[in-house]
Amino acid sequence: MKNRTIHHLSHIDLDGYSCQLIMKSTPYQKYNYNANYGPEVKAKLDIIIKNIIDKKDKALILITDLNLTADESRWLTHEVQKLNKNKIDVNLTLLDHHGSGQESAKKHDWYYLDESRCATKITYDYAKEHFELDEPGWMSKYVDVVNAVDLWKKEEHDNFEYGKVCMRLVTETRELNRVMFADEDSEYKLSLLMEAVKYIHEEDAPIVLDEKIHLIKKEFFKEGNNDTLDNLATKYIVKLLGSQRATNTIYYKGYKGYLSYAVGNTSIIGNGFLVAYPEYDFIVDVSFKGAMSLRADNNVSVAQISKEWANGGGHPNAAGGRIMGFKEQYRYSKVKQQIEQLINDKESVAGQLDYKKED
Repeated sequence: MKNRTIHHLSHIDLDGYSCQLIMKSTPYQKYNYNANYGPEVKAKLDIIIKNIIDKKDKALILITDLNLTADESRWLTHEVQKLNKNKIDVNLTLLDHHGSGQESAKKHDWYYLDESRCATKITYDYAKEHFELDEPGWMSKYVDVVNAVDLWKKEEHDNFEYGKVCMRLVTETRELNRVMFADEDSEYKLSLLMEAVKYIHEEDAPIVLDEKIHLIKKEFFKEGNNDTLDNLATKYIVKLLGSQRATNTIYYKGYKGYLSYAVGNTSIIGNGFLVAYPEYDFIVDVSFKGAMSLRADNNVSVAQISKEWANGGGHPNAAGGRIMGFKEQYRYSKVKQQIEQLINDKESVAGQLDYKKED
């Protein structure tokens, strides 16, 4: 394994992220990916295959806490075989506990299924046997905590209650978007769990952690002076948006815009972005379902843009609407393709108009 890069796909709940937390204590080069069930699994596997092809390194595709359908398993087996035929050395391992994966587990030797343990416990036991695991003192206890809450073993009271707090720490952590900021979102959640384990042996550990959650979230975003969590997170997100300007800039009838996807909180983040990057005339955030929220800073009427794009409306500096026929995506590039096609369609129909607000 020393010369093999691990591409680790896991679920988006406590059990899924905890599998990746276990693997943080191994010495290998790793890339983390996360997906919910449904089309996102295949989309993330596509990204992994592409990344392996681009890097051409020996690789292990490790999937945890996600069951694959028979079609997905068959497709993935074929893709790995193609890579190996093209002299890209790739291994494949899936560690899961969901009974719905039985059909795939019976057909594929890389598919390990055990319904008696949560995926974190399976990964922990597997890592001790197959990987170089530098196990910290908290890990065994933490694995029992995740196992108790994921399998809902309320009789394990101490583990169960602490697990409930850890579960909420993950499920209610939504400051970062995992499509636009996949790496940062993964780092954020894993860093929160790394902070959580510091209190695992304390008396009244669930209460202690519960009271620490707000502070450990703030600590992740803090750069210099203290502030509210909202303000710290906004500053962090605006900086991330700015770092992606080369790929996320759009133009509409001569006006320069920024396209974000499912970032949310547009009133604060959108206006914060326009203040930080005044060369932009507007910013538009599109939700997973195609609802869009636009903000401007007196350079253009986004109410007019919203009307033309989606029969929407609003104020000159704040408007919204819904894009008919928008398809939810798990790659930003696919979102941008849809919006740029919309822009091209609208520009081809309407002539050049002046959207500047009247003085």
